[in-house]
Parts: sequence; C-alpha cells; structure tokens
Amino acid sequence: MPHNATAFDEKSARGLLATAVPELAAADAQLIALGENAVFAISDIVVKVGRDADLLPRARHELRVAAWLAGSAVPAVRAAEPEPRTADGHPVTLWHRLPEPVRPATTADLAELLRVVHALPEPGFALPKRELLGGVERWLRLAGDAVDPADAAYLRARRDSFAAEAAALTPHLTPGPIHGDALPRNVHIGPDGPVLVDLETVSDDFREHDLVVLALSRDRYGLDPAAYDAFVAAYGWDVREWSGCAMLRGARETASCAWVAQHAPGNPAALAEFRRRVASLREGDPAVRWYPF
Repeated sequence: MPHNATAFDEKSARGLLATAVPELAAADAQLIALGENAVFAISDIVVKVGRDADLLPRARHELRVAAWLAGSAVPAVRAAEPEPRTADGHPVTLWHRLPEPVRPATTADLAELLRVVHALPEPGFALPKRELLGGVERWLRLAGDAVDPADAAYLRARRDSFAAEAAALTPHLTPGPIHGDALPRNVHIGPDGPVLVDLETVSDDFREHDLVVLALSRDRYGLDPAAYDAFVAAYGWDVREWSGCAMLRGARETASCAWVAQHAPGNPAALAEFRRRVASLREGDPAVRWYPF
C-alpha cells in the first residue's frame, strides 16, 4: 500500500531509497529537498523518491523528456538511468549530480533558458498538456481531514471555474514545448552556465504558462520588481500585456494553494500557510503575501 501523506517524511523516503537502490549507501544520502519528491544526493548521483505511487507516470515522463533535451543539446539535468525504479509502488529515479553552483540563478538566466526551450520543435513523442489544475484533487486527497472541508470544496469549485475559462483562452505566443514550472530555483548555474532542472512538468501548451509564474511571484511572493523587469527584458515580452494573464494566474494560484494542503497533515506551518492562501483567495485580495513552502 502506498505511503500516505503523513507517512512520507525523510525517514520513510530514506527507507524507500535503500530498497530501490541497494547499491548506494542510503545512510550516507544527503536530503536536499522534500516536496512531491524526496531528493537525496549520494556521491555523484541524485535520487528522487516520489511521495506517491501515482507519480510513477510522471517519473517516466521526466526521464523521457531528459533524454529528448539531451538529444536536442539543451543544457538540462541528465538522467543516470533511462527508466524509474520502484519501492513499495513509489517511483525512484537516478540522475547525474550537477557540480556545485558558482552563483545563484537570476530571472534573466531563467528567461534565456526559456527562450531555448520555446524555440524547440515538437519531440518525437507526445508531450502532455500543462494540466495546471490536474493535481488539485490528489493534493486535497492527501491533505485529508487536516484541512477544512469547506476550504477543499471552495478550491474544487474554483478549479472547475478556471478549467472552463481556460478552454476559451487565445494565446499570444505560438504554443509548443514549455518547462511548466519556470522559476529561478529550477535553474542551476554550473561552471559551464545555466542548466535547467526539474523536468516533471515539461508540456506542450501555451508558452504563457512559463511566463505567468514570475508575474505571480512578483505579486504574491515578494519577487523584486526589478528582477521581474530583468526577466521580461531577457525574454522579450511581458505576459501581463496579454488578456488571458489574470485567468492563467488565478488558475496557478488555485493549484499553488492546493499543493500546500498535501503538507498540512502533521505540519502546522503548512496548515497555516494553506489557510492564509485560501483566505486571500476568498477575499479576492491579490496582494496578500504568500510564503514559499
């Protein structure tokens, strides 16, 4: 039986790592992130352990995308194995560890990589649409009774409303391959320059999806307006000029709110942040500060 949200923590993820990759010393693994995946570094390998068995198809997708980007000479993280392993149903993927970063990534670095990705032709396999709202139900299910049922119902209704509106959007840019979670934290600056990481959400959809992320960061998460302006200058267009921006932003806010919910069981800080986000959406206040989680 897959682990539920309360059971997936560093200890359980380390156990899954030991099961799936017995040739590596799990006790020596350094935890570097814990979200939808537990990410561990061991020697020159990075191992990603999925929170939920439902993430297996996404793990397969990420590995396929990594192979395609490598073949397209896009500077991106490279897989160490072409297929996921599993432990108790959880997907486990292996990656080549990147060298230590030489500096933090900037918004301009992100924009330059997005320009490269947005110039790619379609790959030889079908990329999915960017189902921005597709995870909402799973995240709320993982949250269980840790969150107010009325809040969960509100987010489901909001999701359904935005899904209907999204179907009527007209893009400004030509649709095609996108990263899907375009934030500076998903850019690694190594000695040879910027490298794209976290390929799970690479999709075929409106390019605007990749641009609205930083517009939301500017408004909600305290991104310096000058950093946003640098992103726009490097990319060459400001998505806020597009009539669909507010709708796409609202959909992303809905997803971001539900994403935090999965961490609420057993985590008071996550529950408090979830409540803050839901309240600001209910009140229609676009300026309430959200905190990255």
